[in-house]
Amino acid sequence: MGAAAADLEARQLRILRRVEDLELAAQQHRIGALSLSDAEAEVEAGDTEERLSALLAARGVHDFAFRRVPADYYDRSLEERRDLLAADSVAQLCKSIVMAWYPWICSLNHVHFSQVNTKAAADVVDCSNPKNSKYYVVIVQYMARLNAENIKNFLYTLNESQIPKKRFNMRLAPEEESLMLTGFVHNGVTCIGMKTAIPVIIDEAITKLDEDFFWLGGGEVDLKLGMRTSEFLNAFNPFVVKCS
Repeated sequence: MGAAAADLEARQLRILRRVEDLELAAQQHRIGALSLSDAEAEVEAGDTEERLSALLAARGVHDFAFRRVPADYYDRSLEERRDLLAADSVAQLCKSIVMAWYPWICSLNHVHFSQVNTKAAADVVDCSNPKNSKYYVVIVQYMARLNAENIKNFLYTLNESQIPKKRFNMRLAPEEESLMLTGFVHNGVTCIGMKTAIPVIIDEAITKLDEDFFWLGGGEVDLKLGMRTSEFLNAFNPFVVKCS
């Protein structure tokens, strides 16, 4: 290779790295909008609805609503919950769950042990890289069955097949871990206003609903948040994945 060709290749590599850095910065800014600022974190817990409303409005989401539900809400059928929220269908009822990468657990002679992924040990320790984050918040319908394998395949492709799929399992994060990361208790988890900027994945099925509206947790167990799907997608640009 001549000197001119080598110089051109070096410049192209520098440009590609710069583009990757810019893309990563844009993604970090996007998921940062889903988490709390220091000032917002000082707002009292009783102001959840006001705080989330301000955050949504600031991001250009204007068609949204909050509903208070009875204490026995989760003891009721999906049809009853639909009626309490005045939703059009049970397909609009969704939940936000925190998923995490955990070391691959395998068995040998009935003895279980963890195989440590060297890339994960070095890099995947937080949520700073949306393409290869330790945690993800997944929005899925209550009527659907989550397919973690689809999510794993999506992230494998997103990372250009550089991370071996067999090394990690995508699992539901423990309740206490979810609380620590989001600031929201079980059945109150929402992807808006979290304590930690966690990348968000929304099930493709939700984006295809005719109503263009979905409901999820509103930050408190008895508070639910509904919003225009298209506005949510435009404001927060989550990963859209067929995960059910």
